[in-house]
Amino acid sequence: MKISIFGLGYVGAVVSGCFARDGHEVIGVDTDPGKVDLINSGRSPIVEPGLESMIAAAVRAGNLRATADCREAVLTTELSMVCVGTPSEPTGGLDLAYVTRVCEEIGAAISAKSGRHVIVARSTMLPGSVRGTIIPALERTSGKRAGADFGVGINPEFLRESTAVADFDHPPKTVIGTLLPEDAAAIASLYEKLEAPLICTSLETAEMVKYADNAFHALKIAFANEIGSLCKHHGIDAHEVMGIFRQDRKLNISTAYLKPGFAFGGSCLPKDLRALNRLAALDGLETPVLHSLLVSNEALIQRAIRAVADGGRKRIGVLGFAFKGGTDDLRESPVVTVIEALLGKGHEIRIYDSCVSLARLVGANRRYLEERIPHISRLMVESIDELLANSDTVLIGNHNEDFFTALASLGSEKHVIDLTSRGGTVKTGARYERITG
Repeated sequence: MKISIFGLGYVGAVVSGCFARDGHEVIGVDTDPGKVDLINSGRSPIVEPGLESMIAAAVRAGNLRATADCREAVLTTELSMVCVGTPSEPTGGLDLAYVTRVCEEIGAAISAKSGRHVIVARSTMLPGSVRGTIIPALERTSGKRAGADFGVGINPEFLRESTAVADFDHPPKTVIGTLLPEDAAAIASLYEKLEAPLICTSLETAEMVKYADNAFHALKIAFANEIGSLCKHHGIDAHEVMGIFRQDRKLNISTAYLKPGFAFGGSCLPKDLRALNRLAALDGLETPVLHSLLVSNEALIQRAIRAVADGGRKRIGVLGFAFKGGTDDLRESPVVTVIEALLGKGHEIRIYDSCVSLARLVGANRRYLEERIPHISRLMVESIDELLANSDTVLIGNHNEDFFTALASLGSEKHVIDLTSRGGTVKTGARYERITG
């Protein structure tokens, strides 16, 4: 493919070299004449292992050159890739001035093209940026319509400095967001030699994936450092602790828990987080990440309470109130907290959970429930059908496929609020919403 790549910094220089090495004809575009001259002389404008020799070989083979002439680059290529910077503004938002300027120049150039041109953003941008910034800039200066007259997409990069060439060749995934499937196919053809999952999705999903990745990477670093601080204070080898931690590939380094749903609860997580935060406070250590976990959890519980209360309906049915489906453990169940709050606001509550039998509850589990909802027996019903018939709003508190099967019979007069992490499409005629996701 003939590709023009806008921006020859840490992303643009790497993808220019890699695409040219793979046999594509690449024109790099940059306003900095120094970068243009370096590329054309077979040298890399950045320090990145393996990149300079790759660029030199591609220039000698005639697959790579650079220019400051945007119009010429667009008119002689099929696809333009935007790799310019998106620095922070003083407020913390993104400065998309470079992206806007480049897209205006590309738009002006494609106004003179008769064939279909595809514009792909590789710059990191918040969800809505392609629709809100890139497409308007392209349409304004080209006089053409996105989708109908030219293709547009986003292809986030997952390149780490110092290992960027290896990351290009062995990516964890390739994500492409577009308006039209045919444009996704054109972009995907660039990566046909790579052995990695290929995901074609919406523009906004592709934009958000990059932020989910980076936020999680930052979370892992901050978490490991806070555990390390606690370990050091108590004379424990933090590297040994985290080395053991990383060996758990079932729960710790895994897909476990990484689905949007509701707040955590049960007899372990809330209690142990409080204890760990108390230990840090006694040690005089700041552990804001560990502290924020309980704060975030409580905020989600309050969001669920508001979602029900703001609906203005008094008859509320709760399907599942143990902290997790398939158990009768009610200790620190966030759904119990929601029920308690709604009762205090005057709502009429009915509860059904096939795993919870008041006659079988014993010990700390029974004491917890009696302290939080002392008259629970008057709220519980014998069947899902009974609960649905006497509720205007249905709250799904934990996962049970029987709950979702029953929703299919509901009409538009009912409101369903799903607190679970089930995901997927739910068949129901009711107004359906999830707290997260």
